[in-house]
Amino acid sequence: MLNDAKSIQVKILDKEYNINCPPEEQEALLKSASYLDKNMRSIRDLGKITGTEKIAIMAALNITNDMLRKNVMINESRQLTTLRLQELETKIDPIISANKQLEL
Repeated sequence: MLNDAKSIQVKILDKEYNINCPPEEQEALLKSASYLDKNMRSIRDLGKITGTEKIAIMAALNITNDMLRKNVMINESRQLTTLRLQELETKIDPIISANKQLEL
């Protein structure tokens, strides 16, 4: 798919970058770059961290932390959903069995 990749220009902290990207991923790349740019700008605007590299590292850490927290929440939600489904199956199975016996 690299042969189909096109160079897309993104702007992060007023610096332009050309990135090769398959056409089907261009929209996601632009959204990601915009999200990163906003995150880096908010860190820079706080004024506590200077230097593009340090700002980029802090932004990467913030974004990664958010992603990991959301993954934990998703996994917890999946576990709760699985438990609820098991509880429902436990309630439904006897009813289905009873109905099958009535049909016989």
